[in-house]
Amino acid sequence: MTQNAKSVRANERIRAAQIRLIGSGGEQLGIVTAKEGLEKAQSEGLDLVEVAPNVKPPVCRILDLGKYLYSLSKKEKEARKKQKVIDVKELKMTSKIEEHDYQTKLRSARNFIERGDKVKLTMFFRGREITHMDLGERIIARFIQDISDVGEVEKNDGLEGNAIHIYLTGRTGKKVQGE
Repeated sequence: MTQNAKSVRANERIRAAQIRLIGSGGEQLGIVTAKEGLEKAQSEGLDLVEVAPNVKPPVCRILDLGKYLYSLSKKEKEARKKQKVIDVKELKMTSKIEEHDYQTKLRSARNFIERGDKVKLTMFFRGREITHMDLGERIIARFIQDISDVGEVEKNDGLEGNAIHIYLTGRTGKKVQGE
């Protein structure tokens, strides 16, 4: 488990009776009491910082606490910067969708997938439309075919209640036909 800047224990906040001490130059100073380690750190004008709290005995290091907290916050910020958040965008349609509306939904889905998001396609059946599910299934099959150059079906839940839900995601390194 990595430490974050808020959970670092230093100096008098270290609760362990025995600690493994690492000097300011990175040399092993052995297992000592927390009080001895704190005295050694104060004699060098630095802080005693717990760097590995989950081991027995905890590992403490003699270093400048301010610089250590700054480097930890920099690492956290860099890790957050590298994270990719994937959103699920939902497109809803019915089996009576007109051609222009269909093309608009297709264009939106294509943009979402190219941007790196997932698309949840929901086909609703209202009232007696459920008796003509084949119309909705044809539209879904056409949609999947039309978007197959950039996306593929990740999950097909099928009919749930009065709606069909299909999840589409970007193609993963597969050669597209015609290249």
